[in-house]
Amino acid sequence: MTRLLRAEWTKLRTVRGWVAGLVASSLLIVGLGLLFATGSNSSCSQGPIEVPCPWPTLGPNGVAVDDRFYFVSQELNGNGFITARVTSMSGQIRLPDETPGVRNVVSGVVPWAKAGVMVKESAEPGAAYAAVMVTGAHGVRMQHDFTEDVAGGPEGVSAGAPRWLRLTRAADTIIGEESRDGRTWTRIGTARLEGLPAKVRIGVFAASPGDVRVTRNPLGGSAAASRFAEVTAIMDQVGVRGAAPGGTWRGDDIGADVNPDGNVHHPGTHIRHGGTFAVTGTGDIAPNTHEGTIERTLTGTLVALIVVIVVAVLFVTAEYRRGLIRTTLLASPRRGRVLVAKAAVVGAATFVAGLAATAVTLPVARGILRGNGIFTLPVSTLTEVRVIAGVAALLAVAAILALALGALFRRSSMAVIVAILALVVPYVLATASILPDEASRWLLRLTPAAGFAIQQSIPEYAQVISHYAPASGYYPLPPWGGFAVLCAYAALALGLAVHRLNRRDA
Repeated sequence: MTRLLRAEWTKLRTVRGWVAGLVASSLLIVGLGLLFATGSNSSCSQGPIEVPCPWPTLGPNGVAVDDRFYFVSQELNGNGFITARVTSMSGQIRLPDETPGVRNVVSGVVPWAKAGVMVKESAEPGAAYAAVMVTGAHGVRMQHDFTEDVAGGPEGVSAGAPRWLRLTRAADTIIGEESRDGRTWTRIGTARLEGLPAKVRIGVFAASPGDVRVTRNPLGGSAAASRFAEVTAIMDQVGVRGAAPGGTWRGDDIGADVNPDGNVHHPGTHIRHGGTFAVTGTGDIAPNTHEGTIERTLTGTLVALIVVIVVAVLFVTAEYRRGLIRTTLLASPRRGRVLVAKAAVVGAATFVAGLAATAVTLPVARGILRGNGIFTLPVSTLTEVRVIAGVAALLAVAAILALALGALFRRSSMAVIVAILALVVPYVLATASILPDEASRWLLRLTPAAGFAIQQSIPEYAQVISHYAPASGYYPLPPWGGFAVLCAYAALALGLAVHRLNRRDA
């Protein structure tokens, strides 16, 4: 087998066109990625003045977050707990204006509007927190540090069916509980906030993300738009144990946008009568999913894929066209091994070329984007390595699939067309917002284009309202699941090609 691999590698590297093709695929990834980054700019305005856009808030674990809500709190020094009864949630949503110049505001609460009790490290956006809340349509939840979410009871609230909520702090451990009557309590979950200082803020809050609505375009694709929404929660029987005697309640519009005149854009409010609070808030407390992702720096991957397909197909069909395949098979009568060796060589060469390109392009393009005022969502080192190496592996497995098709059809044009129809066309149709979302998802489940899921860096969050569709960069299969589908197609095609080579004349 070693001799076969060496022979196939010699064939690949001695044909200038094939080597040039692999080099060109790398240069396309680098060139188009850097061109995209260089041509992208961002700026914001304060009235008539153009200013740099603010960087998104980072949470405790370095994750970009949305941290915009209204918080009524007091200082807690050491251990303690807060209890509150939520009796109602109401709100308003702004819809598209039906009459120009007339605001179209309707009553309603979005599904992930939330109100309840919270312990937060400080009133600064992005500070660590734990909260128990009632939501618009997802029952009671316990959430902490933006990404963690645990479900409690499924019921909502009303004057006839209120919900008691309680948070207990013991050092850096926060326990969340709920009750229907204020006497019998059910634990929802426990959060551990590493490094939580002795002095924290404890209180009640309200937040409402925008109302996200998806509309279809005439071709069948979809587009999403988010419109302003706010929520008002009535909470009574609010009590804090452990706070300083006579502690002062303070209202903070955390993460609020400030207009050029110094006023808060869509301010939150609260009204207090003894232990009863009416708290109105906007915004969300959740991971940020609307900034750019690191995989968009690899925009040249699709064009590079077409070049890789052509090179891989020619690597096998050229021998059929020139009659050299007979000489190859005479030198190695075990035909299946010849094809496997070809696949191993073209896959390895493509992976190395792709890895060199992605490893250079992603960090350099991200730096250029940052210099142009464009933020890309931070990810863990493992995720970044998976995207860089995964795109290279995607190209490598696609090359093996194309080579197998070339061996099956033995005609370059037919093999190239089938490979492009199997890999490139489904991806374009699914991500260009041409087809309905569900049809796009099925394309990326059932075709080899599922392999593109390997490059998704930001996961879907159940507690974040967003348009999770292929056109927005979200795939229906997890990264390695989608990649496994592509590998299965490549293995099947290679197996069929080996079977045909063994059963028929060369």
